[in-house]
Amino acid sequence: MKQSRVIALGFFDGVHLGHGQLLTRCRQEADRLGVQAAAVTFDRHPGNALSGGHIPLLSGMEERREIMATQYGIDRLIVIPFDREMMAMPWEQFFRQVLVDELEAVALVCGHDYRFGKGGAGHAGNLAAAASSMGIRCHVIPPYQLHGVTVSSTHIRSLILSGDMESATDFLGHPYILSGKVVPGRGLGRTIDVPTANLEIAPDRLLPPHGVYATKAVTAAGTFLAVTNVGSRPTVEGHHVTIEPWLLDYCGDLYGQRVSLEFHKFLRPEKKFPSLDILREEILRNARQTRDYFAKKG
Repeated sequence: MKQSRVIALGFFDGVHLGHGQLLTRCRQEADRLGVQAAAVTFDRHPGNALSGGHIPLLSGMEERREIMATQYGIDRLIVIPFDREMMAMPWEQFFRQVLVDELEAVALVCGHDYRFGKGGAGHAGNLAAAASSMGIRCHVIPPYQLHGVTVSSTHIRSLILSGDMESATDFLGHPYILSGKVVPGRGLGRTIDVPTANLEIAPDRLLPPHGVYATKAVTAAGTFLAVTNVGSRPTVEGHHVTIEPWLLDYCGDLYGQRVSLEFHKFLRPEKKFPSLDILREEILRNARQTRDYFAKKG
């Protein structure tokens, strides 16, 4: 059975404060009309699919769904395959066939720079005109600025790549999140009484610079403060990048479970220590820094 809905349109990578303007308007309009609030996105970054490039992602689909639901009250995230058929679809067909006929949009919300359809020929202006001709309201949301800077996924990527996780949190409206399943590692942390979890992260995700971070780990058992190392573990001759949080005050087995890491603050760069004992002392110091940081945040 089909259901009428208000639809917010975009890729929504990171679900940042700019996206939040669209999603908030979508929720408001859905409440006014008494219908479902939905967001429509694609399963792949259109820029990557069209150019063959690699734009690292700020969020996985499940993370987007969770943030949209909990922070903005979106009822449903609809994910459309960005395949060859979709790439070749004229914008008029996407509007009428997908948005109106299949998804039963009764109102639309998009950003001022929204592009869609074959060759990106569709834009906010002609979408609004086409919608108006069918009696469908289309809300075009202007750029959103914070601290005099337009909020965008591109700017947030630059903040994360510089290790400025606190500013990234400001622009996202939530901490930067990396989620993954806990898989077996080398188990060296247990030998120095700092047992870490080894997270399997999707290869298309943006990783912050190598180093140690004050984080929170969201698990099925609750949320725990964590000291997280991103890097190749030079002290133990590591050769590939790992994401390894040490969950403070947690006892138990996390293997096979999904853990979401919230990155709050960069503590120090990754470096090679002369011994495991000295490495352990540094990790314990990072744990104290992490506790102090969150205690001050309240």
